[in-house]
Amino acid sequence: LQSNSCGVGPGFAEEKRGAEEQAIIKRAGNSCLASLNLPDFHGCSPGWSSAFYGAECFDSEVHSYLKNLGKQKSSESQNIDAKKLELEQLLMMETKNYRKTIKFYQKLLQKERRSKGPEIKSMLAKLRGQLQEMKSKVQFLELVKKYMMYAEQWGVESYVLPTVIHNGKSDTMDMAPLDESSLLLYYNTEKHQCNNQNGVRVLQAGTPLGLMAYLYSRNAFLEGYVQQFLYTFRYFCTQEEFLQFLLDRISSTLPSANLDPSTSLTKICNRSFYILQAWIEDCYSVDFATNTGLLGTLKEFISSKVASLNGCGERLLSLLEDASARKSGSDDLCSSVDKCEQESEEGRKTLHSLCKKLSEDVSRKNFYWKLSKGMGPIAQYQRERLHTGSAVLPKPCCSSFTEESSVSFARADEVGPFLLIECSAQQLCWQLTLLQQEVFCKCHPVHFLNSRALGVKDKCVAVPKAVSADTVSLKVCNLFLSKCIQDQYLLQLLKNADSISTWVAAEIVTCHTTKRQVSLLSKFLLIAKCCYEQRNFATAMQILAGLENLIVRQLPAWKILPAKVAEIMEELKAVEVFLKSDSLCLMEGDRFKTLPTIPSAHVLAMHVQQLETGGFTMTNGAHKWTKLRNIAKVVSQVHAFQENPYTYAPDFKLQSYLRQRITRFKDADVSALAADNCANFHQIPAEKHSRKIQDTLRRMKATFQ
Repeated sequence: LQSNSCGVGPGFAEEKRGAEEQAIIKRAGNSCLASLNLPDFHGCSPGWSSAFYGAECFDSEVHSYLKNLGKQKSSESQNIDAKKLELEQLLMMETKNYRKTIKFYQKLLQKERRSKGPEIKSMLAKLRGQLQEMKSKVQFLELVKKYMMYAEQWGVESYVLPTVIHNGKSDTMDMAPLDESSLLLYYNTEKHQCNNQNGVRVLQAGTPLGLMAYLYSRNAFLEGYVQQFLYTFRYFCTQEEFLQFLLDRISSTLPSANLDPSTSLTKICNRSFYILQAWIEDCYSVDFATNTGLLGTLKEFISSKVASLNGCGERLLSLLEDASARKSGSDDLCSSVDKCEQESEEGRKTLHSLCKKLSEDVSRKNFYWKLSKGMGPIAQYQRERLHTGSAVLPKPCCSSFTEESSVSFARADEVGPFLLIECSAQQLCWQLTLLQQEVFCKCHPVHFLNSRALGVKDKCVAVPKAVSADTVSLKVCNLFLSKCIQDQYLLQLLKNADSISTWVAAEIVTCHTTKRQVSLLSKFLLIAKCCYEQRNFATAMQILAGLENLIVRQLPAWKILPAKVAEIMEELKAVEVFLKSDSLCLMEGDRFKTLPTIPSAHVLAMHVQQLETGGFTMTNGAHKWTKLRNIAKVVSQVHAFQENPYTYAPDFKLQSYLRQRITRFKDADVSALAADNCANFHQIPAEKHSRKIQDTLRRMKATFQ
């Protein structure tokens, strides 16, 4: 099963390539539809890049390259099989060369650290240029492969779309003929970037049936429509309605699909299987895993209607089993250690995972903020983009993975905050980032939709502590259909963020001396600075929320905090303003493709809520696809960031300590904790206080004399 992270936009294509080398040799070993090619159905999910870039994912260079691919002579006609074969061979060869060069570069880098000779340095400089060229070529070939995979495959022309709806109806005799204009609305553009024709039609709105039928259009995959639909269809139809729509098309076209591959019935049948598999690959965790009835309906249909006719049924059942196993073991897969062990055992190292293991924290230092003087309390910042060749190069891991110790900090309460002060800010930043990554890697773009119905508001504390995630009721602001089942994992994500913020505040107010409070304040500020420089904005904003707690902000320790450390607070506020300024600010440039990123869940949810404001339908009842497309583009960055994990060495002892401290204070009353600590109050100096008492006594004594 291929993951849903098929990032093949203008950036580097980051896909699982475990069985790619067998795709050339093994073409159609199992029985299936006559026009169905099994390798073409491996990894049907278009991925986040399709939803984010849309048709801009493929430029004119891809079109021209594909046009000349598979031609032995200029006079020969194009052959799709020859194109696929040649492309697979080129991609396999370039991939192997790139892997070998990466390993050779790594060995030279280690040798250079030991000897530090000038010859090795010059050789490394040459290899940097070669690696950059090789990576660009592999990236381009991956893009061409993706285009070939989705280009007009099993799609129909727009005038055939009413037939798609008509074929799924059981009562077709009483059904009035449908017109495309009654299903979909378009607007014209002057000229499309990836096409030479003028007046390209762009989908603007459609009825629920029309939007589902548009999945079968010729360019639905190339335009990014399929992935955008999978993210947003719950606004206008339920999971059961969408599944039934697909199953009805399969039932009505499957008996005659083997007759002629070029007929509309065969294309509708094949595209139905294609969309169904893409849905399972991308949204199993949010649709099928949480809805046993939906999963049972699909399995029963496959077993009774499809499995007896062709091999596609067995493939889909196997896909469901793999997705279920992956869902049940998602906790283990989130660990960086488990990922590396799994890759080493299976021997299926992708270029992306290999580069991640060799990545170095030095490359992340290119991201920094520069304070502009004289701009007020919340200063503006300049984002400097450093486009260097080293950004694409593999670099050694910061340190080797440590073995997990069986000894845990059982006495974390006795240790108290002393370990926080003793450990460096970078160590704590790394481990907090890994803990945050475990939570973030389990979320899905769909989790950020319709968050108002879950009670998420534009406040620092989005989820009330007294209300559990299971008891939150859907209110009138529900934007999904009433029968649509919504996974509430976003509440767990926000509750975790709130727990960390409360922990930060509680650790500070429980320090019994002002000096120790200053040390802990400085440490948390440095941790937050390190986090946002490493693009872990989630933990940085959680620490900021803890430091902005009303009780914490009134502590006397702020007055004696070093000036350079105190400036970090203003930096964090500026980062917060930056994150709230634009919903796609973290997707600018190419930095998010090379450096790991964890966004602030609450800030992202607020951006989606802003896009959800306003009506979803036009006056004629058609749903605004332009609005849904923008929402899909924003939430697609969740999958984009999940493709790029952090590779810090986990310190399981320190992580255990942090978990216990966070768990201890997650539901604490900060004001009650602060009331028991005299260091949290402004103290009058003892000599001054004693002098005031003596003066008062003298005045009182003088009155009685």
